[in-house]
Amino acid sequence: MTQTLNIQHLPPEAIHSLMTHFPDYVKVALIEKATQLECSLEAAIEMAIASFLDSEAFSFEDCLLSQHLKESELVESPQRK
Repeated sequence: MTQTLNIQHLPPEAIHSLMTHFPDYVKVALIEKATQLECSLEAAIEMAIASFLDSEAFSFEDCLLSQHLKESELVESPQRK
């Protein structure tokens, strides 16, 4: 059986819309970080959010939030038989 991975990234349109709502100093910091890392603004913001959710994550792809949530659900509710 072949397993497929559903990978989602932030679209550029969403980032540019979001950027209009940030204070200027946050915009400058995000642009500087993207430049420093030599990546797109979208990637820099994705890294920031992913690392907030999972300190070892660099992107939504390797963010373990969903795994952590699944594990906590198993702990909180016993499996039904």
